[in-house]
Amino acid sequence: MKAITVRCVPDDLYDNLTTLARLNRRSLQQQVLVFLDRARVIDSLPALDRAASLRRRLAGRPLGDTVAEVRTERRR
Repeated sequence: MKAITVRCVPDDLYDNLTTLARLNRRSLQQQVLVFLDRARVIDSLPALDRAASLRRRLAGRPLGDTVAEVRTERRR
């Protein structure tokens, strides 16, 4: 396996990563790997292709009227 060293990480970013790692019960290294893996998945397709893929997956599903549903909930 390859290794990566990241230098000059801003303090606030480092603190955020360590907090997330602790909350997720991961080591800092594991947390960074999770983020890198998610970025790889997100960036694997251009944005328009991802949007088209989502539209195809959702095609034919009965989608409700979100605005109407929120208004109904507010009237309760």
